[in-house]
Amino acid sequence: MLIQNGRVVDPVTGTDEVMDIRIEGSRIAETGKNLECAGEQVIDASGLVVAPGLMDAHVHFRDPGYTYKEDILTGAAAAARGGFTTVVCMANTKPVVDNLDTLAYVQEKGESAAVHVLQAAAVTKGLQGRELTDMEALADAGAAGFTDDGIPIMDEQILISAMEKARELGLPVSLHEEDPALIVAPGVHRGEISERLRYGGAPRVAEDVLVARDCMLALHTGARVCIQHISSKNSVELVRLAKRLGADVHAEATPHHFTLTDEAVLQYGTRARMNPPLRTEEDRLAVIEGLRDGTIDMIVTDHAPHSEEEKARPLSDAPSGIIGLETSLGLGLKSLVEPGYLTLMDLMRCMSQAPAEFYGLIPGSIEADAPADLVIFGEKECWKVEKFVSKAKNSPFLGWELPGRVHYTICAGKIVYSV
Repeated sequence: MLIQNGRVVDPVTGTDEVMDIRIEGSRIAETGKNLECAGEQVIDASGLVVAPGLMDAHVHFRDPGYTYKEDILTGAAAAARGGFTTVVCMANTKPVVDNLDTLAYVQEKGESAAVHVLQAAAVTKGLQGRELTDMEALADAGAAGFTDDGIPIMDEQILISAMEKARELGLPVSLHEEDPALIVAPGVHRGEISERLRYGGAPRVAEDVLVARDCMLALHTGARVCIQHISSKNSVELVRLAKRLGADVHAEATPHHFTLTDEAVLQYGTRARMNPPLRTEEDRLAVIEGLRDGTIDMIVTDHAPHSEEEKARPLSDAPSGIIGLETSLGLGLKSLVEPGYLTLMDLMRCMSQAPAEFYGLIPGSIEADAPADLVIFGEKECWKVEKFVSKAKNSPFLGWELPGRVHYTICAGKIVYSV
């Protein structure tokens, strides 16, 4: 395959220039100007951006156990449509990925998926927060890292033991930060909007107290720790402080948290219910500033599919979460690059290089002998969000016009999505 005349934007090599890329098998054979076609398939990328394939370090593919919402193959297809070539699945499936058999099931099914599917294992058995999984055995079997995402780990001694073991294994721990004792009702920020809806809500402090605790535990243990889907302005500042103190702390931001505020609940109802919730404009801007100054390393989707029937329930009964793989790139461009908060290179770093480095992987790059995992998109080319490849449709962004239309996603040298 020969990709011609694309604007290569690669944060690993620092490249931002028009060039050609030759792919042989699953790897990049060469890059350069005016490469001659040797009879291979040609993609004319004139006017388009060619970047390393995106990586989403936080997705829920609901497989095993909840495959009516999503499964590994449909989730991977949604990822490919969004420009992603690697994803990390969370462990809150049924059964939980807290054992070797369930881990092997995901890995085996992932081998036939359109993109690279990695699996994080649970920190505690059954996500109960009481007993650690066999972290060493899970690591030896190929778990990408550890997380009880969806549920906070409230026992500090358990968490310290987990952090120490993860550090020993050289793998990261990712943490969901919401203290249930401080939440009146989940999914909506406790404030003016929740009062108007007469819905109890989840205050910032529920997130802040656990972020403060876990930043200090990361500093204490030396573990590589991620604060997942950060939403509170105070939590952003806490991560900033922890980094300054020398903790190996990282943080994720989602497109919904840097694009929307809690007012979206008035317009979109349960499609804007999520944990942690959308917060105020002040919080949204703090998340953006965290991305801008490097306090927040990664952009992830927290892709959380649910059925239409589930999301049609009243706000108090509907599940939290939205899908995000197919709109993430467009929202990053619309909310971060177009207003001038980030450059396109910065965005690619947050969506490709940084997630890979957090998981201890060699980040994708566009140079000879690198894996041929690429996304080709029109940076300013708009498209309308009308349908999804995902089984689910629970997105507040249906009907939106977004930039960044993906033309091709190439994984291991194969076209896994084309417009």
